[in-house]
Amino acid sequence: MRQNILIAWRFLIAKKRAMLMSLTGIVFGVAFFIFTQAQTTGFESFFIRTILGTNGTIRVQDEFQNSITSMVVASDGAGGSFEVPLREGRKYLPGIRNPEALIDAIKQFESVEAATPVLRGDIQISSGFRTESGRVIGMEPKEYIEVSDLEYQIVYGDLRTFAETPDGLIMGRRLAERLEASPGSFILLSHLGETRRYRVSGIFETGIDFFDKTHVFTHLQEARRLLNKMDRVSYIQIMTKDPDMAPATASQMEHALGHYVASWQEREKSWLEVFRVLRISSALSMSTIILIAGLGMFNTLAIIVMERSREIAILRSFGFSRNDILNIFLYQGLIVYVLGTLIGFVLAAILTRTAESLPIRIRGIFSTDHFLVSWSIWHYASAAIVAGIVVVIAALIPARRAARTEPGEVIRGTGG
Repeated sequence: MRQNILIAWRFLIAKKRAMLMSLTGIVFGVAFFIFTQAQTTGFESFFIRTILGTNGTIRVQDEFQNSITSMVVASDGAGGSFEVPLREGRKYLPGIRNPEALIDAIKQFESVEAATPVLRGDIQISSGFRTESGRVIGMEPKEYIEVSDLEYQIVYGDLRTFAETPDGLIMGRRLAERLEASPGSFILLSHLGETRRYRVSGIFETGIDFFDKTHVFTHLQEARRLLNKMDRVSYIQIMTKDPDMAPATASQMEHALGHYVASWQEREKSWLEVFRVLRISSALSMSTIILIAGLGMFNTLAIIVMERSREIAILRSFGFSRNDILNIFLYQGLIVYVLGTLIGFVLAAILTRTAESLPIRIRGIFSTDHFLVSWSIWHYASAAIVAGIVVVIAALIPARRAARTEPGEVIRGTGG
């Protein structure tokens, strides 16, 4: 085996310029494959954290009544079937009545960490001579921080002041800039002729542009008075132990509670699809570099087979088997693959670390002031697998051709 590797190395360095080009292609292909995956995954992970910190993992919303539309599903047992009501055939009753009892039932689910009622409504927000359309979120501060990151999203003021101020209000940063409001300012909230005066206790920033320029938080009782909804809430926001299992938990809750239940994956499906497409697109683009390097390696090995046919014949006459010849050319591909992948890993780590420190201001679907990356062993493993497949295919065809070389044919001048 060692002898075969030495012969492979000798053949390889005989075409060092061509092999160096293939090696460079694999290095950059692997490095940029990992780097682009780290970028897209980093931004996606941060977006998910922002969404979970703002809206929780699950929301229990409107009560429903099933109507005629349903689906009959065959059971796995001996005969029999059961009916699954479809959402399209339901009649929904807006809001949640008796949220306390529903929360008690929700907390019976093992995966639930916390749950709190929320009342939401459209309002007019006024400060001085300027009025903006917005949305009020009524909640209980001590409970709400258990299902959100509001406590850490406050950039001016603090949550304690809000909790201790019955007429306190927390507003989004973009909204505060529009209304020229700051902690201590007074704001008027209006809904269907009802106008109430509140003091700004804090200003938050989630990074979600729509949320930050339209939403204000008040105490639940204040929101009930303002919206004239004393007997119900809009939804119950829930935080679960494992966000990835939210769809399964939501499905169980919907069946048990008789309310529409939406996981964060369902609510943000469109954005998650965008990130998924970006990951696939970047992976395919970077794989093209590896593929081009593989084609270069294929051409180089094919030329080596033709130019070294006499040496191959001599090796066969010295007792080297077809498998030995096959392995010699596969080892050439393996050498380029191992060197290219390892150097690519190092270059990817350098690029990722450098990008991580780059300043960049992003506001829109999340808020960040630096480049976002994700370090994952799976990015490196995926790049290695892609490169490995390309190199094996590129090396196998010339290697099989070399293994078929017959010493007698070469000596008579009829061999390839």
